[in-house]
Amino acid sequence: MQRGQNSIYFLDTELYFPPVNRANSEGLLAVGGDLSPERLLLAYRSGIFPWFNEDSLILWWSPDPRMVLYPNEIKVSKSMARVIAKGHFSITMNRCFESVVEHCSAIKREGQKGTWITPEMKSAYIKLHEIGVAKSYEVWEDEELVGGLYGVDLGHVFCGESMFSKKSNASKFAFIRLAHDLQAKGYRFIDCQLYTDHLSSLGAREISRESFMEQLKA
Repeated sequence: MQRGQNSIYFLDTELYFPPVNRANSEGLLAVGGDLSPERLLLAYRSGIFPWFNEDSLILWWSPDPRMVLYPNEIKVSKSMARVIAKGHFSITMNRCFESVVEHCSAIKREGQKGTWITPEMKSAYIKLHEIGVAKSYEVWEDEELVGGLYGVDLGHVFCGESMFSKKSNASKFAFIRLAHDLQAKGYRFIDCQLYTDHLSSLGAREISRESFMEQLKA
C-alpha cells in the first residue's frame, strides 16, 4: 500500500484499509486492490464501500455525512399504504439474486451515464451471495419480477447497494419490507451510503461519519 496525492491511498495485495477519517472531502479513501469476498467484507465492516465506473480503477469510499435509515423510522405514505393493502405485489428473499443484480445494473438512472455495477462487481457480489452474506429482496406482480434490491448483511447492519423498479412503487415496496424485517430482528440501521431525495422520502437521514462508525462498531 502506498500513499498518493491528497492523502488517497493506493492499495496492493495486502488486505488493509486506512482509517476512514483519512478520506478526502468527497469521501474517497483508497484506490486499487481487488473485489475478493475477504476485502469486501473488511470494507463493509470498516464503514467503506466500492463505487467506480467501468473505465476506472476500483475506488473505495467513506463519505461524511453518511445516509442511513433506522428501521423504526421508515415512512410509509398514505398512497403507499394503499398500494400495500391492495396486495398486487408479493415478495421473496434470495430467490433470484443474480436477476436482481442484473436488473439493477441495466436500469436507467437520471443524471448517470452507464452503471457502476460492472461485470466485475456483479461477479463479486454473486460470490458474497454464495457464502450467505449478500442478500436480495424480489418484488413480483403475478409471475413477473418487477422490482427488488440487494445488499450486504453484516448481521446487525444491512448495507444497501442498489434497487430497481419496473413498475411504480415496486422498489419502495421492497425497501419498506426490508425495514420492517430488520426492525423485527433488532438491526441497528440500513446503510444507504449517500443522500437521495427518494431515500429521504422513505425516512433515511444523514448522520456524521463519526456517529456512523460508532454505531457500526458498537
